[in-house]
Amino acid sequence: MPTRHKNMTKLSRPLPHRVATLLSTKTPHVYNDGEFGDISYRRLANARYVRIRLSTNGRLQATLPVLAPLSSLTRLIDNSREQLRRLTITTPENIYGDGQHIGHSHTLQLVPNKNGIIKAVIAKQKIVISYPAEQLATSTEVQAVIRDYAAKALRKESKAYLPRRLQYLSDQGDFSYQKVRFAHQSGRWGSCSSSGTISLNIALMNLPFELIDYVLVHELAHTKHMNHSPLFWATVEQFYPQYKNARKLLKNHNPYL
Repeated sequence: MPTRHKNMTKLSRPLPHRVATLLSTKTPHVYNDGEFGDISYRRLANARYVRIRLSTNGRLQATLPVLAPLSSLTRLIDNSREQLRRLTITTPENIYGDGQHIGHSHTLQLVPNKNGIIKAVIAKQKIVISYPAEQLATSTEVQAVIRDYAAKALRKESKAYLPRRLQYLSDQGDFSYQKVRFAHQSGRWGSCSSSGTISLNIALMNLPFELIDYVLVHELAHTKHMNHSPLFWATVEQFYPQYKNARKLLKNHNPYL
């Protein structure tokens, strides 16, 4: 959810790109809010507004123009608390455990250590998370790291599988779309814009293949009908006859990481 402060004014004279780049920060800073806790933020050369979004690990992140004062972020938070509450409260968090399958190709391995720090790596088909032995694997800090690396693994799987499968199904139904993009869209498995861009949630790779097909056909049908009219559902049924059962089964899964 990019959120723009209605009182945040555009820079009347943008900084020269080189200057803005020098002032931008690659390493995020952290602002601690009394209600939402730590909110990481970066200053980016191409940012013109203060924006807040929910990251894949369930935490709030912000971007600021390079010269925007920190008060512009705190003001946006204060003016958007109701919206931010809805965003954070309605996002359920999965609790990951050792040996859990992530997507169709990766397995999670949790390893306690004596180093006192959390380390993570994706090695072939394993997501290895090493964490302090005195800390619970279910702690917020460890789960946040797991969530970040689960997102990396799912994005990799998504890019390897979904475009080819989408193109195959598109060819079967003579559908036409402009491009496909990947995101982690809270609450949605996918979407299709009026311009023909199909956005797919990387969490699709946690679904059985037959349910992935249903979501892909659903979004392809939107390239012909940008609504959920009888014509839309007739198109879905033509290429996925068991769609009603798929819709029921899909309710047993959630698109969150």
